[in-house]
Amino acid sequence: MRILHTSDWHLGRQFHGVSLEEDHDAIIAQVEKAIAEHQPDALIIAGDIFDRLTPSQAALRRFSDFIRNVTADGKLAIVLIAGNHDAAAQIGAMGILANTAHALVRGPLDRDERPLLITDEHGVVAISALPFGYEFSARACYENEGISCPADVLAEQIASARRHLPEGVRWVVAAHAFVEGASTSEGERPLTRSVGGIETVPASLFEGAHYVALGHLHRPQAVGVSHIRYSGAPLAFGFDEEGHAKSMTLVDLAADGSVSLAELPLVPIRSVRAIRGKLAELLAAPEGSADLIRVVLTDEHPQIDPMKRLRALYPNAVQLSYERDDRSQERRYAEGRAALDQPREVIANFVRFVRETPITDAEKALVDEAVAEFAAGGEAA
Repeated sequence: MRILHTSDWHLGRQFHGVSLEEDHDAIIAQVEKAIAEHQPDALIIAGDIFDRLTPSQAALRRFSDFIRNVTADGKLAIVLIAGNHDAAAQIGAMGILANTAHALVRGPLDRDERPLLITDEHGVVAISALPFGYEFSARACYENEGISCPADVLAEQIASARRHLPEGVRWVVAAHAFVEGASTSEGERPLTRSVGGIETVPASLFEGAHYVALGHLHRPQAVGVSHIRYSGAPLAFGFDEEGHAKSMTLVDLAADGSVSLAELPLVPIRSVRAIRGKLAELLAAPEGSADLIRVVLTDEHPQIDPMKRLRALYPNAVQLSYERDDRSQERRYAEGRAALDQPREVIANFVRFVRETPITDAEKALVDEAVAEFAAGGEAA
């Protein structure tokens, strides 16, 4: 069984106000080409198909055209799930008229997580599609008031999916989650609405699955074991992704459930990158670039209208800072981190700030006792 795994398209997204419509068109064309060349049996898009709950008509049309193109010959099975950026009801509605023997489209949570069953020469493969859902939705769906975090939600989904697995099948799971140990990017939105809540889920929840197709995190990566994997987003959505290669994952599932994986590169038409130097040096460049640019000026003094002047060469320059300011910010951050190594001083300063009087000796004694107890507990742990 061959599966193409992708996720986090975020159709309709902008990059610091710059439209990414042409960038998405180029990526979608590459996905269509990969499907034509590699002939997968199933395509999994593991959530965040759109960037907003109310996507634009252009984004909806772009995705509809893609689905129409890749399913025209009736051979490709489609598995779609809603991510935290998607409107669950809208994604679910996409599956109303789908051929249920060849498509599984999951938007809202459901107590009966029934898989899509696909047969190859080695037998049956069951694909369970687990859409993203917040804790409050899961409590209502599963009638369980004890659900308090994303791990609880996913545990209920997995338990339901297991109940509907035929005996002896190879099992593939599509999910939208933050698995413990994975690397993040700045463009991802938290998966819990609880202040200070834990949004990660343990990889152990997926025990028994032969491949886990994950969405949410934008960097292609395996988590713990090779068969639990993020395909990553096809485009960079933050400057922290500069230089990161983008790809889809092609999965070949053998008769015994073992998998062989290949990363199919995706090449954006514009890169996300930073340029650095004095304004005069950057303006003297022999040619400009249409890339999405962050400018770091090394001039010691402020320059006159630098962004307007730079955009003559770099029309998609979207962010500008001075290196001296960046250094000052980094120094302040380092000083703040260092101050945390002196908890008594931090507490004393806080008390003085709040009530405008110094901390008393009696209060100092209480702080000393609390710090000592904490230190002893940390050493014991």
